[in-house]
Amino acid sequence: MALVIPCTSLYRQTPLLPRISSLKRGAFSFRCRRKITSELQSPVSAISPNRNPLPSIPTHKVTVHDRKQGVVHEFVAPEDQYILHTAESQNSTLPFACRHGCCTSCAVRIKSGEIRQPEALGISAELKAKGYALLCVGFPSSDVEVETQDEDEVYWLQFGRYFARGPIERDDYALELAMGDE
Repeated sequence: MALVIPCTSLYRQTPLLPRISSLKRGAFSFRCRRKITSELQSPVSAISPNRNPLPSIPTHKVTVHDRKQGVVHEFVAPEDQYILHTAESQNSTLPFACRHGCCTSCAVRIKSGEIRQPEALGISAELKAKGYALLCVGFPSSDVEVETQDEDEVYWLQFGRYFARGPIERDDYALELAMGDE
């Protein structure tokens, strides 16, 4: 008995793969029938330059004034990538700790432009409204210019009202242990 399956279905319909692999060896033989269209046959260079096969992701210029290091970082970041990850891929060293938007190590103050940061748990809606952002979970929505902030200052703005005795001392050993668990 011959089971004829179009090649494309072997790769596009993943639920089919477990059923095929679970069949007894020799119970079925497989012949591959491939559909060929003119688009598949034409080489990539034959596609007209006016027709872009993949939608392009908008990019924006990001300028980061690092107050602690006294350095200005400039790079281009796509709208669908975190600013911190893009900076690192372009050899710019920016401050960070958790990479999950939960602390204030990568906090910046937006001087101009917009940053979309739906996962920024380390700063409140109130601080976001005042122009604060977290680079580790921030996406550029336009050309943006930001300035790094003192981590303790932003932490105090975020959580200070809950701690009557003043700023909390950072426990670097606990942070190292937490980072080692990942």
